Amino acid sequence: MLGRPKPGESEDDLLRFQQNFLATGMLPAAKVIKKADKRKVEPKSPDGCHSCEDLKDMVTLEALPDLPPSLMPVQPKKSKVKSERVRFQEGDIEEQMDLQDRHITAVLSKIIERDTSASPISLPISTGLAFPKVFHRSEIQNELEPISRKKSIFAQKLEAKRAAEARQMESLQSGICPLITSSGAQRSALSRTVETSERIHLTAKGDGEQSSGKELGREVDPQEAKRIHEENLSRLQAMSEEEIEEERNNLMARLDTSMIAFIKSRKLGKGSIEVSSNKSKATGADIRDKDSHFETKLQSSSSKGDPMDQETTEPDIPLRPEKGWVHMDVLECEKLEWMKDLPKPRRRKTNKEMQARFSFHGDLIPPGADVPTHLGLHHHGEQPEEAGYSLQELFHLSRSQIIQQRTLALQMLARVIQKAKAGDFASSLKHSIMRMLLDAGCLFLLRFSLDDGIENVIAACIQALKALLVSPSDEEYLDRTFSWYLGSSTFPLRPNETEEDDEEEESDEEESKMNQNEKTKSKEERKADPDVARIDAIKGLLKMKILHRLRYILEVVRPGPSVVLDILEILIRIARHSSEACNQILGCPRLMETIVSEFLPSTWKIQTLRKAEPMTSSYGVPLAAAMKLTRILASAGRNMSAILLNKFCMKERIGRFVLQDPCDLPLEQQEAYVLSIEALRLWTVAANYGQACDVYKDFYPALMNILQTLPNLVSQPKNEDSLFDYSLQRAKTLVCLLINVTNSVGCAFELQAQFTFSAEDKEGHIPPPPLDWSHVAGIKPFLEGCVRRNLKGISCPVTWRTARQLTTTYIVYLATYYRKLVQQPSYRPVECLEELEQFCSESLFPLLDQPVLEKMFEELRSYSAQCNPESCRPGPETVRSLVSLGCDGEMLPFRLTGPKSPFSFLTALLYLLNTICNIHKGLAEKCSTILHSKGLRDYLVHCCKGSPSINHKSAWVLRHEFHFQHLVLKLASKTVALNPQVAQQAPLYHYAALKLLSLLLPGSEFLAQDLLSGVAFNQALIPEGKAGGPEAEDLLHILQLGANRGTVENVCANPTRGSLLGAAFSQLPTIRSRYIAHFAHLRDSAVRSQTSYAGQNHLVQSVLLPEMTGPLLPADWAFLPLINLYNQVNREEVKGGMVDSLPESLVELVSSSLRWVLLLETWRSGHLQGLPLAAKLARLSCVFLTGSSLFLEPPIHENLSALLSVYCHWKRMESLDLIVPLPGLASFHDLYVNLLEQFESVSFGDQLFGCFLLLPLQRRFDGRLRQAVFGEHVSVLRALGVPLKQLPIPLENYTHPMESSLDLLRQYFKTLVTGSLRLSWCPVLYVVAVAQVNSFIFSQEAVDEEFDAVRKSMLRKSYLLADEVLRRHLLHFKLPNVESFTGFDMYDELPPVRYRWLQKVLGDLLNLEEHRLQ
Repeated sequence: MLGRPKPGESEDDLLRFQQNFLATGMLPAAKVIKKADKRKVEPKSPDGCHSCEDLKDMVTLEALPDLPPSLMPVQPKKSKVKSERVRFQEGDIEEQMDLQDRHITAVLSKIIERDTSASPISLPISTGLAFPKVFHRSEIQNELEPISRKKSIFAQKLEAKRAAEARQMESLQSGICPLITSSGAQRSALSRTVETSERIHLTAKGDGEQSSGKELGREVDPQEAKRIHEENLSRLQAMSEEEIEEERNNLMARLDTSMIAFIKSRKLGKGSIEVSSNKSKATGADIRDKDSHFETKLQSSSSKGDPMDQETTEPDIPLRPEKGWVHMDVLECEKLEWMKDLPKPRRRKTNKEMQARFSFHGDLIPPGADVPTHLGLHHHGEQPEEAGYSLQELFHLSRSQIIQQRTLALQMLARVIQKAKAGDFASSLKHSIMRMLLDAGCLFLLRFSLDDGIENVIAACIQALKALLVSPSDEEYLDRTFSWYLGSSTFPLRPNETEEDDEEEESDEEESKMNQNEKTKSKEERKADPDVARIDAIKGLLKMKILHRLRYILEVVRPGPSVVLDILEILIRIARHSSEACNQILGCPRLMETIVSEFLPSTWKIQTLRKAEPMTSSYGVPLAAAMKLTRILASAGRNMSAILLNKFCMKERIGRFVLQDPCDLPLEQQEAYVLSIEALRLWTVAANYGQACDVYKDFYPALMNILQTLPNLVSQPKNEDSLFDYSLQRAKTLVCLLINVTNSVGCAFELQAQFTFSAEDKEGHIPPPPLDWSHVAGIKPFLEGCVRRNLKGISCPVTWRTARQLTTTYIVYLATYYRKLVQQPSYRPVECLEELEQFCSESLFPLLDQPVLEKMFEELRSYSAQCNPESCRPGPETVRSLVSLGCDGEMLPFRLTGPKSPFSFLTALLYLLNTICNIHKGLAEKCSTILHSKGLRDYLVHCCKGSPSINHKSAWVLRHEFHFQHLVLKLASKTVALNPQVAQQAPLYHYAALKLLSLLLPGSEFLAQDLLSGVAFNQALIPEGKAGGPEAEDLLHILQLGANRGTVENVCANPTRGSLLGAAFSQLPTIRSRYIAHFAHLRDSAVRSQTSYAGQNHLVQSVLLPEMTGPLLPADWAFLPLINLYNQVNREEVKGGMVDSLPESLVELVSSSLRWVLLLETWRSGHLQGLPLAAKLARLSCVFLTGSSLFLEPPIHENLSALLSVYCHWKRMESLDLIVPLPGLASFHDLYVNLLEQFESVSFGDQLFGCFLLLPLQRRFDGRLRQAVFGEHVSVLRALGVPLKQLPIPLENYTHPMESSLDLLRQYFKTLVTGSLRLSWCPVLYVVAVAQVNSFIFSQEAVDEEFDAVRKSMLRKSYLLADEVLRRHLLHFKLPNVESFTGFDMYDELPPVRYRWLQKVLGDLLNLEEHRLQ
């Protein structure tokens, strides 16, 4: 390796280093090149290369830039014309410039240096000093005006010095050589003239004013400039207009557009020279006209460009610099653009989506709205002319370092969410705001913001979180229905998790049940927070420890009253999520302790506030929201209720806020009433578990005093009083408390007996409440008297509007009292029956004849959710992960729970009538007169037609409506044999019962069991099954056969349909027992549900209903025994077991199920109408797939045949569609393949099984089904021997239209030729194959080459067949005919059209054959 020079070495050492380097032959690190001079055109040497004499030596180093690096890390500026600069290429440089270059040098003529030989040379003035004197600006006279204001002071003084020196040399005349000379023969004279003229334009001072030459340099002679100008004018005068236009176009083509824009901007700034002279005024005017046209084009083209590319003129400057402003001597206009006024927004008529922007109040600002800038809605980077902030910008601001920006962003998000949930943006925005926010991570944004240490940010975040989670209208309507019949029970607001578990199910059911909870917990722990929040927002927040943070805020931060109330409402919404969420709230360290001690104190200091003055602190003051939170927590389970009552001493607080009149509490009046109401509701929930009954005994006198004030609410209503509504709610809640206490006391005798009987083992039994029947017996006469008084004023609308709400709870109490009275040892039947007769004759029965009651029945349809299915659909802002009831009092279905709804009163009345019918059978007929209402019948008819969507929004409302329907049906089933008018409407009641049975929701299992046992299979509600009904069905069937004579016959010699229906009707009790036994898996749920409906409070585990997962029974519940039996047998076969025969009980279950389905399809056909026909056939196919001979059992075979004839009716068959997805079935094709395999194995050629296989082979269905028969399961054709006359559908459905699949046609022909398909084996498909092949080979339509080749080949093969019978069938087929022996008619001789086609295809082969036959 060569060494490098070191300090101290001489030049001889450097020369030695150079010799050593050259000797090694290594490449140098630097390379010497010759770089062309761009200022002139180099002459070429004779060999075509550039002359080396004029080339400069340039040294370039690898990896070394041409320019030194900048000292500041500023982004380099990019030239706009860099890609279009002059580049020298091989060849004639000047010619290349003329052809390609668009630089300004392509326009200007050749410029050479001026001749300075005649210019005088002045020597420097001798000063006598060794060095020139240092120039200082203070020595220059200041009387001279500055040359330019844009120059610095030093530059102006220097100009003044030079001007002074110039005046000293006035005797010397400086000359100037011509700046523009001839450029050569390749340019025309006009081109040079125009180019020089354009140069003069750049230095002009005004229109019509000649340049003085000062702009060309300091030493330019004005006379020389004048001479050049006159020369240009003379050349222009000598040119014609056409030559000027031609050269102008040439100039425009050569100049670059950016250069043109630059020239015009300079011209517009300094003025233009008017080319005119006394000798050529006309020519100059023409030139100005052309030039103005040229300027117009430039202005129009430049106006279309980017406004940032145009130089900002002085009038556009947003401010005027004043004297003394630092660094404002030179204005940089592009940096002042942001200070300009925003352009006015313009409304754009477009169908494209535009970004939504919102104001500070959360309102949507229309695009193009002219909003003043001082409102602060334009402080964003994107689209600054548009007012408002987008959601993305709000998300960005919420993470700002500035507290005010974070607070403002969170407040705006809260207002936007509130308005979105109210539906304000439904008609304006395409997508849901709530879904977009949650998908964008709004939940995590709020959770992160909640950890902020600034109290204002925390308050804004709590406000946004409340807007996202809480719906005040939901709470309002849930509280309004609390006093209804079983209104305290609600569904948990928890979304349904639809994610499938990837793990395989364990075979051992008991083991899987034991490990289910552990697996669920471990699975939830493994999930990430975003995955959990995507499915369930509340669960995601709980996983992110939001309860601990809220506890910290309440305990340590101690925010203001509004924030505290928002936090309590958030906790209430979390508690409504599920019992698990309630457990977490109760188990969060110090959370409930803080709430109870700080916001539910028994004693507190009175805050003296002025009128309309807000409370400064809510700590140490009881809040109604805190009491409501404890009530919701108590509703989640009896254990949590006991913890709240005992550990947190809620019994004392209940007494503190219930016994004292709300007006006497030292609180704001409305808050005091709500606090008292919530305390009563907490007590009511506790009494629903049989708890806090000792408190009732202690507070009995005070409660009776409150009870005696209830009649005054009706007799002296104060509707104008703002607190009257709260007084009414307090009264209704008190009656609800008495109802639950009565239920608890009613079970005391039974519990005491059990407790006494098992005295040795008292741990396993519930102790009786410390009350007896005497503690509630005195309440009934008082409330009964209130009912009598209220019913007398029913004709007065003003009084009845208020009395109806209280009367509803009174009536529910009376029904509960009489229901529990018959279970007491002190029950006296005679006295009780006399009291009932007296009460009914004096008050109840006159009510049934009132027009007001009939009006209520007429209003049922308008207030019903089931009669208006459209109202049950989820709203536009419904989010799956965040359940909300979406209550809106002005829209259905929430009118059902409104104050004017008739459902609450009618439900209570029917509850009482059913109770009276159970106790006093003699009053049943008179009680049934309520069923004579025409409005009630219309309501039931529309309920049978409507199919509401079941979701969280509609479930809690439909539950109250289902209670009403169940009580109506129970009363009808009890009185149908007593009242002829009720018997006339028996089919309607039965239809309504079947409809209700398929709609009942979780928590109503007892109602489903009650309907199954007493209504659905009640023979009295099916009058068609009595004498004459089955016979009429046989007659109708015969008439249908006569109308379709020759097309449909019975599958085999089965009993008639009428006889089967008669047998099914007579066996309805057996069928009922089979179905009830089959639904035994719902028995535990039914028992839990019965505890609430029967008032067994000591057994109630939770007021909270089970999770809302949809209806209890599916729409096809009648087919469930068939499906479950198939699944059970299939699981046994998967394990390796063989199921040859089934127990007799299972055979009876299948028979009962088929009989019930036949009865429904015949006499209640509308009930199963919503289920697709393909789904029904798929469920009947389970019978063939179960076992090996189940379908051969006589009762099963007979009912299957009858159902097949019902489903094959032409009206039903038109609706058969095998392509649409079927409930519970992945693919109909897979099911059909399983049927084919089962038929091959165990069918024994059964014709009924064959008919089921033939149904999907119709021409209009999927060709893959026919492919499975003729391609994969050809052996089926040997056993599929269904006679043509026993085919349940017309044969034409299989033969028309012609088959279009070449593969299927080949398979048809192959099975016929090979003998796999014969007329004696499978007559139906033999006719189908012959018909399709015949139509194919004689079709003469224009088709593609492949189709035509196969057609002709198949025709030749058919003609040359050795089997004469098959040959004749294929060639002479005419039309299908089931009456014929072969199943079709044939031509005696081929028609002329077919014969000519045969001649065309066969040609000489046909002539030879005919000659041979002759």
